[in-house]
Amino acid sequence: MSLIPSIFGGRRSNVFDPFSQDVWDPFEGFFTPSSALANASTARDVAAFTNARVDWKETPEAHVFKADLPGLKKEEVKVEVEDKNVLLISGERSKENEEKNDKWHRVERASGKFMRRFRLPENAKMEEVKAKMENGVLTVVVPKAPEKKPQVKSIDISAN
Repeated sequence: MSLIPSIFGGRRSNVFDPFSQDVWDPFEGFFTPSSALANASTARDVAAFTNARVDWKETPEAHVFKADLPGLKKEEVKVEVEDKNVLLISGERSKENEEKNDKWHRVERASGKFMRRFRLPENAKMEEVKAKMENGVLTVVVPKAPEKKPQVKSIDISAN
């Protein structure tokens, strides 16, 4: 469910999510010279890819991340662990080569670099992270440590 209406830039994540890097910029495009407005749609396309959308769900066994990265090969994507509890997903899609004789009618596919960081809770087993890429969808699974149950010890009550 979106908390920011779609008029502010499409699908948004929860604004109260401390892990979200999606921030609406009220001044976006405000200081753009009029000569650059022709490239505004291209800039938005690049920005859309730059901020690759990632779903994060928590199951009883693991944290599961899914990122839509259409057209990318697994060699073009990196999944890393930083500072023992930060998951980093990054990559780059190269811009298509332009020939001088080509006449482009529309450019909608985004290119450029992207990077997303997610700070995971202490129960994440960062040394057991697994990732797979299938049909343009990157799935990263971070297993969770079993929840520690408090030890309860009964104390006998003396009659004295």
